[in-house]
Amino acid sequence: MKPWILGLTGGIGSGKSAVAQHFVDLGVHLVDADHAARWVVEPGRPALAKIVEHFGGDVLQADGQLDRSALRARIFADSDERRWLEALLHPLIGQEIIAYLARAESPYAILVSPLLIESGQHRLTQRVLLVDAPEQLQIQRTIARDQSSAEQVQAILKAQASRSERLQHAHDVLVNDRDLHWLQAEVERLHNFYLTLRGGQT
Repeated sequence: MKPWILGLTGGIGSGKSAVAQHFVDLGVHLVDADHAARWVVEPGRPALAKIVEHFGGDVLQADGQLDRSALRARIFADSDERRWLEALLHPLIGQEIIAYLARAESPYAILVSPLLIESGQHRLTQRVLLVDAPEQLQIQRTIARDQSSAEQVQAILKAQASRSERLQHAHDVLVNDRDLHWLQAEVERLHNFYLTLRGGQT
């Protein structure tokens, strides 16, 4: 039987990576949309050539790899440029994700994506799990992890889907405001529940 697909999302600093890792430890096949996004812009892939043609050579590192921070700076400053890039990459990323999930051997597979809702990737899934956290906690965690400033984190939070929009699409919500031990126990509880579902529906 083909595995059904669970979409896993959450804002920056919500702890979705820790949740994703625990699902993997439990033997669930998982693809990360961020990894798929990296695969499609590797040197030699057509997307990278189009990006360089559009933005110029200063979005490349000396070794020919994409300079993500240079590109990010360009698209955060200009929403038209961001939309151009999304229109190029989203369909390609979708194809990578579908191909990878098709190889899953677990009863369900997981697509982890910070932009699951905004990018329309939730349409590839049968069910959505949202990892949520109070905004103050998201900001604290992200600053600690990335050494970024509070302003940068606020800007990223604004660009991501609003909490209410995410909650609207979520079938399950995991509020990650306690410790890792508690979080892992919650993941195990959800995993056992997901194993009872057919096609992701109750």
